[in-house]
Amino acid sequence: QVRLVESGGGSVQAGGSLRLSCVASSDTHRSCMGWFRQAPGKEHEWVASIFTIGGSTTYADSVKGRFTISQDTAKTAVYLQMNNLKPQDTAMYYCAAATGLYCGATYSAYNYRGQGTQVTVSS
Repeated sequence: QVRLVESGGGSVQAGGSLRLSCVASSDTHRSCMGWFRQAPGKEHEWVASIFTIGGSTTYADSVKGRFTISQDTAKTAVYLQMNNLKPQDTAMYYCAAATGLYCGATYSAYNYRGQGTQVTVSS
C-alpha cells in the first residue's frame, strides 16, 4: 500500500507561482507518478506525468511551458512547479502513482491517489 500526501497549495494572483509536493509513504515500486486536477463540477484533468526510472516527463498542452514535474533523487517525492498561474488553473490538485506500465492521462488507471491540495488563482 502507498499513501500519497500532497502539500503546497494556496491562493495566488494571476502570474504567480506555487510548488506542490507529493510524498509517498512506502517503498513500493512506483513506475510512474502523475499530477491531476479537478475544478468544481468537472472531471479529473491530467496535468503531467514522470517515469520514476529515467525521469521522462509529459505534459498537458494547457500547462506546457508553465509547469514542471520533477522528483527527488530518492524517488520518494514528486513536485509540480507551477509558474505564470492563470485563473483557469484553479482546482484541487491530486498526486497519483502507478505501479505497472501505465503512465498516461487516465486518473482511474493509477493505483494510488492522494487527498489533494487546493490551488486558487485570482485575476
